Amino acid sequence: MEDSVIFDRHAVRLHRDRAAKTIGDVSPILKEAAERLLERLDDTTYRFTRALDIGGRGVVAPLLRARGIEVVSCDLSAAMARQAGGDFACVADEEFLPFGPGSFDLVVASLSLHWVNDLPGALAQIRHALKPDGLFLASMPVLPTLSDLRTALAEAETETRGGMSARVSPFPELRDCAGLLQRIGFALPVADLDEIVLEYRSALALLRDLRAAGEANAIMARDKRMPPAALFPMTVSALSREDGLTLPLRLAMMTGWAPAASQPKPLAPGAFIMPLEQALKAAPDSDNPDHNQG
Repeated sequence: MEDSVIFDRHAVRLHRDRAAKTIGDVSPILKEAAERLLERLDDTTYRFTRALDIGGRGVVAPLLRARGIEVVSCDLSAAMARQAGGDFACVADEEFLPFGPGSFDLVVASLSLHWVNDLPGALAQIRHALKPDGLFLASMPVLPTLSDLRTALAEAETETRGGMSARVSPFPELRDCAGLLQRIGFALPVADLDEIVLEYRSALALLRDLRAAGEANAIMARDKRMPPAALFPMTVSALSREDGLTLPLRLAMMTGWAPAASQPKPLAPGAFIMPLEQALKAAPDSDNPDHNQG
C-alpha cells in the first residue's frame, strides 16, 4: 500500500551519514551502474542544460558535468551531499523534494529510490520538477537481486532464534517499473533490464560492501535486538563457495519524459488513415501465385 511505512527514513539517513566515510570502497560499482544508466543520453539529440542528481553518492554528478550539464545534487544525508560532486548541493528528502515546477530538464536517480516509502509520490514530485519534455532517468534493484542473501539470513535466523525478521529490502519486479512511470503521467515510459555481475572472494566481503554503500537494513519492521552471535557467521557459511561468490545485480533502467505538446501522440481509437476494409483490399494477396514478391 502506498500509505504504509515500510522503511525507517531516519535509519536510512544515519546509514548514509556513516557511509559517507566508506563510499569510496564501492564507488566502482556505483559508477558502473551510473554510466550504464547515462548511456540513455546518447540516444537523444536533446541538449540538456540543468540536471538534478538525486542521491548519486559522488559518482553521478561528475559524469553529468563531464557532458557539460550544470548539476544540482541532493541527498538525504548532509555528509553525503557535501561530497556529491555537483555544482550545487543541498540536503533533501526524496519524499519531499524542495524544487519548484520546471526547475530541471533532466533528473537522474541512480540506485537511490529503493528506500522510499511513497515511491509514486516521489515520482510525481520529480515529474513536477521537470520542464515539459524533460527527461527522468532512474535505476533500481529488482528481484531476484540479493535473493540468496535473503534466504540465507532467514534460514540462519530461524535456526538460531526460532523465527525470522525482515533483513533485506524488498525489491519490485521489473514489470512493475514502466507501469508505475505511466501511472504517474510520464510519456514514453520504458523499463529495461540490465545486469552487473559482481564477484566476491567471500560472502563477508558482500556484507561489508552493502554497509559501505549505506545499504544496511532500514526496514521499519526489522528486529532491533542484538542479532544472535552465530547469525552472520552461519549466513556467510551458507553463501560461501570455494571459487568465491557471484552476485548478479539486476537493475531496472527506467526512462520517462515529462509530457509536452510537441511530443508525438498515439492515434485515438478509430483515427486511422484509411478504413480497415480498404486497407485489406489494398494489401498484397499472399495466396495469389501471380503476385510478385520481389
